[in-house]
Amino acid sequence: MTVAALDMLRDAFAALRTALEGNDAIALDAAAARVREATAQVRAAGAWRDEPAVRAGLKDLMPVIESARIHTNVLQDHVRQRMEMAAAHGARQTPLTYGR
Repeated sequence: MTVAALDMLRDAFAALRTALEGNDAIALDAAAARVREATAQVRAAGAWRDEPAVRAGLKDLMPVIESARIHTNVLQDHVRQRMEMAAAHGARQTPLTYGR
């Protein structure tokens, strides 16, 4: 793996962070695809353990990756809560559409 692959991974996570902060599903999907591609390139290299500079770069990138993971989990929980509230509200306030 080269330093260029690390830079690509760093840029991909920066794009993901930006997409997570927005409301554009297409941008989020594109950023996630970019992270997948960059991660695949890093994994394909396989010899990253042999290069101290690359190991150090990955170690520096870990907080960025962890931040994206936490941000994703918070947003997922927020969506779940809103869906539960909408379902509970709809069940009480809206009559059943189909009766038997």
